Amino acid sequence: MNKQLPTSVHYVTVEPDFTDQRIDNFLIARLKGVPKTHIYRILRKGEVRVNKKRAQPSYRVQSGDQIRIPPIRLADAAEPAIPSQSLMTVLSNRILYEDKNLLIINKPAGIAVHGGSGVKIGVVEALRCMYPKLPHLELGHRLDLDTSGCLVLAKKRSILKEVHDLFRAGHVHKIYYALTKGHWRPDELKVDVPLRKNQLSSGERIVKVDREGKPSITLFRQLKSFKDASLVEATLLTGRTHQIRVHSQYRKHPIAGDEKYGDREFNKTIRQLGLKRLFLHSQTIEFTLSSTGETIKVSAELDTDLQACLAELK
Repeated sequence: MNKQLPTSVHYVTVEPDFTDQRIDNFLIARLKGVPKTHIYRILRKGEVRVNKKRAQPSYRVQSGDQIRIPPIRLADAAEPAIPSQSLMTVLSNRILYEDKNLLIINKPAGIAVHGGSGVKIGVVEALRCMYPKLPHLELGHRLDLDTSGCLVLAKKRSILKEVHDLFRAGHVHKIYYALTKGHWRPDELKVDVPLRKNQLSSGERIVKVDREGKPSITLFRQLKSFKDASLVEATLLTGRTHQIRVHSQYRKHPIAGDEKYGDREFNKTIRQLGLKRLFLHSQTIEFTLSSTGETIKVSAELDTDLQACLAELK
């Protein structure tokens, strides 16, 4: 078991670098091996206190906050998962960009960005094992399990906060490639409809177009046209959960291989061409760090299985 967990009431003072981090994420990073369900339970029961007061999971910690962390029973924690050598080899071969502040990889499809909800280890946990001198390596954003492509991680807390701010302000330029059903008309290419995220009783997240939802805009551009499908470029002007997938469905051009929002017959046809995953790929990401003045633009080539699918369509 993890011997580094607090066995008595423990107080932590928030350092400036962690300002504005959600308290649930703050605790998850410090109580490694403790299930997220347990962390949310101690928050819900008020066992975690911020400046002697209860705190919601969404509370963003501030420099100087005094956080009370209750004793954590060793039975609540598991040994940190160790990535397989094959996973570490795959990830090392998919590093697109690295400097003293950032690490950008071409995330493989089928691998979660982080552990949790039945997933023992994700990309960020594996990379921390590969970079033992960077224990605070964190995700700058997220990609769905079945989505491949550019994924940004920050090596420093100050850079992580800056990247998060850029995403929240819409100052990160993101382009995705997707294979969709049918052909797009010019008047369909801009999708500006609000999206609302719901959670089913099973815990599954589902996103729907809803006038009460959050503003969401995606710009599509048709790159290649096939008999019954189109390769499109999708530019996100907002960053909602499952945005491209739901906006494509809304236009009746669902993405190939999408089991949640897709078209069953279209998926069956594409599977016969050898595609066994969602055809959604984060192709390019671009942003400027104000702290360094550097503009970073990184692109990830389509994976071989996606290229093979397009070759079959031709």
